[in-house]
Amino acid sequence: MARDAGAAPRRPRTSTEMRGMWLATVNNRDWPSTMGLTAKEQRAELIAHLDWAVRCRLNTVIFQVRPTADALWPSPYEPWSEYLTGTQGQHPGWDPLGMAVDEAHARGLELHAWFNPLRVAIHTDPTRLVASHPARKNPDWVVAYGGRLYYNPGIPEVRAFVQEAMLDAVARYPVDAVHFDDYFYPYPVAGQSFDDDEAYAIHGAAFTNRADWRRDNIDRLVRDTAAGIKEVRPGTRFGISPFGVWRNADTDPLGSDTRSVQTYDDLYADTRKWVRENWIDYICPQLYWSAHPLDQQVPTNYAVLLPWWAEVARGSRTQLYIGEALYKAGDPAQPAEWQDPAELSRHLTLAKEHPEVRGHVFFAAEEVRQDKIGAMTRVVTDHYQRPARTLR
Repeated sequence: MARDAGAAPRRPRTSTEMRGMWLATVNNRDWPSTMGLTAKEQRAELIAHLDWAVRCRLNTVIFQVRPTADALWPSPYEPWSEYLTGTQGQHPGWDPLGMAVDEAHARGLELHAWFNPLRVAIHTDPTRLVASHPARKNPDWVVAYGGRLYYNPGIPEVRAFVQEAMLDAVARYPVDAVHFDDYFYPYPVAGQSFDDDEAYAIHGAAFTNRADWRRDNIDRLVRDTAAGIKEVRPGTRFGISPFGVWRNADTDPLGSDTRSVQTYDDLYADTRKWVRENWIDYICPQLYWSAHPLDQQVPTNYAVLLPWWAEVARGSRTQLYIGEALYKAGDPAQPAEWQDPAELSRHLTLAKEHPEVRGHVFFAAEEVRQDKIGAMTRVVTDHYQRPARTLR
């Protein structure tokens, strides 16, 4: 039947849940596809990722703008990222973060600026850093561990510097949120120790053990960053996407029925506290496991962690989103359940049983584009039939 010519066009009903994707730049994971593309080629690839987000009815892109103590904007504190031109410190001829914010907003997408606060390099040779790099000017700030270089968060000057460097982007651009990933103290490497003896001797006198001191350092980084964001750009949110296990139940009765690395004990990140104390606006734990029943080969499980996080978020002001392992779908190295295009759709169905879950974020943009076995298409068909508004 033809619509009455005088009637207003019907607008589709919309949803306000988080529907996000991470857009990673470290090692050219998602963008740019390789180092050294022209500015025009880089722009075209970035816009294509934003368009894919719209096509999949997403409403948020989490764009990695500080992958390794560098910048994807003209920062006065840190060098241009090598992942743009192939040479750290070389101007790419345009402003990726500035354009990403403008183009995302033009498409009705939120743009969350994703920062890795402490990773300096994915190698251990400081001489490979550009001569002006703060890590070369302040070698005592840096710890080599597990084949990488990290800033030492136990040094107050380090925490102050990385916050200043990150907040420069918040001051320059109307980003909708600041986003940290799961890297705080580095993941444990067998047979190695993170050498912060000197910092602990100088700054750890108030603590009876190093683990509590390290957790306090990360707590301070989180609290102070939250306060800085509110001062620089009120209304911009602060979110963190930690590894999905806080503590295992055999370590702490408040923990989850899992057997895994623990953010509290191994990364010195008390993620549960940040939610319960309302230090952050949202948390997006990376629940990168299948929802199949627990067995000896799968000691950690999506269907166990989902209600655990829902309980943590219940009654807090911290929004709970769930990080989804889209990258595993169709990967032949993964177990059989990840070869099923419906696996991720089942995750979203499970999440609907928990009203604390306010949406999902998919890792990552290249898999959204490739959609190897149709897992993302299945999510859109089953759950994203209506357009999504931005979260404000």
